[in-house]
Amino acid sequence: MTENRILFQGYHSKIISAKEAANLITDKMTVGSSGFTKAGDSKAVLPAFAKRAETESIGITLITGASLGFTTDNDLAKNNALYRRMPFQADAGLRGKINEGDIYFTDQHLSETSELLENKHLPQLDLAIIEAAYIDENGNIIPTTSVGNSASFAKIASKIIIEINESIPLNFKGIHDIILHESYPNRQPVNITKPDARTGQDFITIDPEKVIGIVYTNLSDSAAMVTAPDAKTSAIGKHLVDFFESEIEAGRMTPSLMPLQVGIGKVANAVMSGLAKGNFENLTMYSEVLQDSTFELIDSGKMTFASASSITVSEAYYKHLLANFEQYKDKIILRPQNISNSPEVIRRLGIIAINTAIEFDIYGNVNSTHISGTKMMNGIGGSGDFARNAYLSIFVTQSASKEFNAISHVLPMVSHVDHTEHDVDILVTEQGLADLRGLAPRERAKLIIEKCAHPEYKEALIDYFNRACIRGGHTPHILEEAFSFHTSYNETGTMKQNCLVNLL
Repeated sequence: MTENRILFQGYHSKIISAKEAANLITDKMTVGSSGFTKAGDSKAVLPAFAKRAETESIGITLITGASLGFTTDNDLAKNNALYRRMPFQADAGLRGKINEGDIYFTDQHLSETSELLENKHLPQLDLAIIEAAYIDENGNIIPTTSVGNSASFAKIASKIIIEINESIPLNFKGIHDIILHESYPNRQPVNITKPDARTGQDFITIDPEKVIGIVYTNLSDSAAMVTAPDAKTSAIGKHLVDFFESEIEAGRMTPSLMPLQVGIGKVANAVMSGLAKGNFENLTMYSEVLQDSTFELIDSGKMTFASASSITVSEAYYKHLLANFEQYKDKIILRPQNISNSPEVIRRLGIIAINTAIEFDIYGNVNSTHISGTKMMNGIGGSGDFARNAYLSIFVTQSASKEFNAISHVLPMVSHVDHTEHDVDILVTEQGLADLRGLAPRERAKLIIEKCAHPEYKEALIDYFNRACIRGGHTPHILEEAFSFHTSYNETGTMKQNCLVNLL
């Protein structure tokens, strides 16, 4: 297999085992690994390092593109192999260690990590671990199912370990568009004027002198969990489809809309499914992740092109994709995440950004990272990159959750702010859609409560707002009551006022 996967003669002598590669990592190293939302991540070296940490006192700062697949983050956390993690994670075991204070987590906009490394605002990257489909005759990497921060890691890191994944077809070459920014103050504009623009190379340039090991793997990416739309997510999707159709009728958009960015998860899939059923055509995407729903829209003929930084799909669609890759190859591009999430490009293309909130308040501020203001969930990811710069910034969530609707996701004040009211245009729950464009705070509050709040919480929210207005202010609040919903939940297990009466 070496002949097909390593075309650069100078690398043949550098093939080692995953255990040998893991032994090249030393305590307190800063390590950058490929991987973006379970796709294209280290499937051999990092797991071997986690195994090594079972019996050794050793740890690293780990920087990736986004979340890793399988149990890698969990195993690293469980074995105390992480001192610090950035910029995003989605593992329950690691999350627990972060919230206990055992591991430091640096939550970053996904467009910024490589910038911070490049400009030496973060420690020097000692080692990069990068997955490749194969290595070309010049020693360059052909990436697999993600790009993430891999190109920047390869440029910045002192040493490189390459993981060659034999499960990835050789015809993956051609879907990547690798662009590296010039250093400041000589940076040039990113010449992307439409989602299908190609301006870079289809490989990652590697300095052969940096490569200290090559490891073979044959593992598919960890599969995404795709949940079928339920009543709530379907309702959210319908509200958005109706809104888009009204925008077309008003002449603000065409049936092609504008390029779409959609977050991951069941709400996102429901929204995309809704688009498949609507009167839309020639849709395009400029996003972070290509999911099942992306390829379903391509299959249906509704979507003509999709640009992102990774492919993260279910096991069934993964097999379908690899078996039929040629039919998708001219319809997708994978880019570095500082390009897929570039504020410059997002603003230029006029992106419609659809992201998920944990909670939002009556004035339109959004919390997308913290449970009850203190416990990290996953991280801000790319939602801020898109929300601040989008043509339309949309956030979606359910109006209430838990048994007896014990948690309201529409609140007097969010417990943590990731996206201020200034960066939010549209809020949607299964109850309805609030179009906040051009509204003052008091107008926003009335509309959000009317359209988005769960019926069991509307009266309490209206009462709070009315009493706050008596006190006055541009954005009326009763500060001593602003977090009363959260306090009630922490003390009684429900956000409802007089909860015992409401539950009877």
